[in-house]
Amino acid sequence: MKKNVIAGALAAGAMLIAGSAMAADMPVKAPYLKAPPMAYSWTGCYLDAGAGYGMWNQDHSTTTNFFTPPVPNITTITTTDGGRGWLGRFGAGCDYQVSSSWVIGAFGDYDWTNIKGSMSPLLVGGGFPIVADEKESSEWSVGGRIGYLITPTVLTFLDAGYTQARFDQMNLMSNLGVVGSAAFPAHTYHGWFIGSGFEYAFTWLPINGLFVRSEYRYSTFQKDDLTAFNVVTGLPAGNTGLGDVLHSSTYVQTVTTSLVYRFNMGH
Repeated sequence: MKKNVIAGALAAGAMLIAGSAMAADMPVKAPYLKAPPMAYSWTGCYLDAGAGYGMWNQDHSTTTNFFTPPVPNITTITTTDGGRGWLGRFGAGCDYQVSSSWVIGAFGDYDWTNIKGSMSPLLVGGGFPIVADEKESSEWSVGGRIGYLITPTVLTFLDAGYTQARFDQMNLMSNLGVVGSAAFPAHTYHGWFIGSGFEYAFTWLPINGLFVRSEYRYSTFQKDDLTAFNVVTGLPAGNTGLGDVLHSSTYVQTVTTSLVYRFNMGH
């Protein structure tokens, strides 16, 4: 009996050894390795469109001649007025991702603005206070930006560049609502801007390349002098009590949110 048990055990062991040898000779299938995800890139050009809110402030004084022949000019003290309103923006640009965390780019945009306020430039020589409605109707900017990626899909940035703002003609009237014959002409102010904001990529949408951007921008413009003119004759409006020259320094602040579409972004 003991011999039969030993013989059976030896036979089972021989079968196991033979099976192991056969398994060792069989080809082994390589394990499946999932390919790593492709790196996300902000490199590419884009179009953007959005809307926002704007504010302008203007420091101004007025130099006026009241007499003929003129006596030494009379200049008012410097005061500040402002306007508020909405704006629409569209633009284009290109970005280049220089590393895993940094993005640089260049862009240009145009704002259609409806930022309105009032200006009270004059109260000299004992005359009536003179006021005018003032409106910024447009602004365009070109510049560059540098951004840092908080995550692969969230970019914070700083931007700066050159800008021009267009203010419409200001028809002067007394504070009693009586419209005069003088006006300050429409004028384009030249200056520079600096801004900051963030941009977020909608990677979870079926539309590839769609982003949202929010930005605050501060623009300051060089001081300019505007000469009042007679709206009937077109001649300078001097010696009228309405003022000869307006000295103005203008500042504009905007906050906007835009949709951005990158049409040749890299991956």
